[in-house]
Amino acid sequence: MDQETFNLSIRKFLKMVGVNSQREIEQAVQKSAEKLKGTEAVAVKMTLEIPSLGVKLPFDGEIRLK
Repeated sequence: MDQETFNLSIRKFLKMVGVNSQREIEQAVQKSAEKLKGTEAVAVKMTLEIPSLGVKLPFDGEIRLK
């Protein structure tokens, strides 16, 4: 295994996930703006899955609107 190639590949994947996730979250909040007060925190959950390695790892958190 080439460590440099491996690390660059991970970074590229995480950047893609981060950019696309942020876009989806922003769009979802904008679409729900009428239902939201704008001061709450929205619960979020993300799951990392690597089926070929048997990995399924949930991440829970919140996104504060104010």
